[in-house]
Amino acid sequence: MQAYILEIFYLIASVTFIVGIKMLNNPDSARKGNLVSAAGMTLAVLNTIFLYSNSEGKHIGNYTWIISGIILGAVIGTLMAKKVKITAMPQMVSLFNGVGALCVAIISYVEFSHYSEHFSSLTQTAGNHSNLFNGTVITILLGAIIGSISFSGSVIAWGKLEGKIKDLQFPMHQLLNIIILIAIVITAVLIMSSDTASVKLMLILAGLALLYGVLFVFPIGGADMPVVISLLNSFTGVAAACGGFLYNNSVMLTGGILVGSSGTILTILMCKAMNRSLTNVIIGSWSSPAAKKSAEGGEQRSVKEISIQDAAILMSYSKKVIIVPGYGLAVAQAQHTCYELDKLLEEKGVEVTYAIHPVAGRMPGHMNVLLAEADVPYPKLLEMEEVNPEFASTDVVLVLGANDVINPAAHNDPSSPIYGMPILEVENAKNIIINKRGMAAGYAGIDNELFYNDKTKMLFGDAKAVLQKLIAEVKAN
Repeated sequence: MQAYILEIFYLIASVTFIVGIKMLNNPDSARKGNLVSAAGMTLAVLNTIFLYSNSEGKHIGNYTWIISGIILGAVIGTLMAKKVKITAMPQMVSLFNGVGALCVAIISYVEFSHYSEHFSSLTQTAGNHSNLFNGTVITILLGAIIGSISFSGSVIAWGKLEGKIKDLQFPMHQLLNIIILIAIVITAVLIMSSDTASVKLMLILAGLALLYGVLFVFPIGGADMPVVISLLNSFTGVAAACGGFLYNNSVMLTGGILVGSSGTILTILMCKAMNRSLTNVIIGSWSSPAAKKSAEGGEQRSVKEISIQDAAILMSYSKKVIIVPGYGLAVAQAQHTCYELDKLLEEKGVEVTYAIHPVAGRMPGHMNVLLAEADVPYPKLLEMEEVNPEFASTDVVLVLGANDVINPAAHNDPSSPIYGMPILEVENAKNIIINKRGMAAGYAGIDNELFYNDKTKMLFGDAKAVLQKLIAEVKAN
């Protein structure tokens, strides 16, 4: 009877996951969606602790350790979430994703050691020397491999986003990755073909998988990092689903499938948004030496600057203004100031909207989250396909810290590493004002020819300080 009650609670929790994810589609219900999913996870965890029993009827026990771990994790997670800035959100996503992957990997290693003891006792008692080719061992190995790769890869991604780890690529790098991947497959086959469940081979497998995760992410940088984060997130989901198969736990299986499938779909959509294949993202790198050279080399060209006063007058007397938010806006924490300028311009009869590129910022939806934090109405946020036809009829485009997603080289320069990537067609506007701190290249490591366009005026300075000055000038006009 207790087992049936547990399955009912698992079913309820699974439904809350699906409903919660569905609610994330709309900014108005996204916060509630998070709470609904969190409530479902809480229900699943508590019922697993108190209602789950194994085939022998034994409960989990160790409640003191379990409750202490939950409290400690909740405190650490809450403090980190409250402390993190919106600019550091991608790093936190990578770090938390890595922690989840490590958890699945540890579970796989522990379960393999238990299975090893059980297998040894069977062979000694019955004299049965059959190999380990069975569903349980395959599931354990898949969870260990995928979880380890996702963990080490997520840690490297966190370090690179945090600026603590540099991009690293050496000769024969991809060949070494392929060799390690083949070694992982061979080791897994040796484990399954063995007459004994070798824990030593399992440790070798773990080491190879961790190394592969490190080398897999090391050379990938630049504008590809949002795709890598999404891909690693899907890896963790698949690893968690393996855990669900292992324990015959429906809610763990459902959660893993949801994370794995949504992460995979998002990865594919982001690759499509950049007009690149996933293989090209993994093998190629926008932060490659060739890209760096193209950013550093070439002739030095001059740009035109615009004063705060002229920029304010130009926008105040416009009919239509489009704001393009980028990572620079997030760094300056200027989203609230930006919306204040938006409202001020609309009071003067100016139509103001925002152009959102799918891969702007350093993680999927970064700009949407940033502007939602400032309570910008969601209908004002226009996706790339919707806003591109609007630029031709726009009086002023104000670019705040965006770079690669507005670079015309994506469709003008076949030699550019971003050639073919769909961009915001800002160059079609009547006037372009670009706010940057300096002339540094974007995250893809290449120069932006839009800066030298005759219609472009540069407005240098910190985004928040510049916007505050613009607000003061708009009020004065």
